Amino acid sequence: MSSTRPSGTSARGSRRSSCLRRGSYLDDLAAIGVTPDDVDVVVCTHLHVDHVGWNTRLVGGEWIPTFPRARYVIAGEEWEFWRHERDACIDDSVAPIVDAGRAVLTDTDDAIDEYLTFEPWPGHTPGHVAVRLHTGEGEAVFSGDLMHRVVQVAEPQWSSRFCHDPARARATRRDFVERHADSGTLILAAHFPRPGYIVTEKGQRRFVPAA
Repeated sequence: MSSTRPSGTSARGSRRSSCLRRGSYLDDLAAIGVTPDDVDVVVCTHLHVDHVGWNTRLVGGEWIPTFPRARYVIAGEEWEFWRHERDACIDDSVAPIVDAGRAVLTDTDDAIDEYLTFEPWPGHTPGHVAVRLHTGEGEAVFSGDLMHRVVQVAEPQWSSRFCHDPARARATRRDFVERHADSGTLILAAHFPRPGYIVTEKGQRRFVPAA
């Protein structure tokens, strides 16, 4: 695994953004017996606001890692882009992770461990990755924001207005749909209501929720 720990960014203490830190996320973890100290790996598919908000929390006026013992695995290409495109979200949800020495930057096709592997699927953001889970019973892919709506399985040429490079996102999405159609791979798309499978029916690709 090729990885580096990035240098500091001098962005600590920003209070400008809540970055979607709402809801019962930590309470939900506690309900199944998981504390922040128990988490050893946090994986970021990309660095948009709705995917990094719980990376940190505000304590004593300073943003600190929510999971203090975890390594936060981020594609180096993704961080390299966003460190030059700074906004409130990066300042309070990503830069403090880097400053605390908890970020591990990897190649977009690196293995995280024996079960999880990064796969490069750029377009939505420059360093966007999916995370493939390998198990003895099959494979699953956490596809991040490759697709925002189920209809994009049938119409992969449709990009959201949040895609950094719509043309590349379209090509990436088409490739992803074709690769996984009828493969039996469980797809866990961040914005889909449920996980499921890409199948072919009457010559068309469609998404079928898992039972």
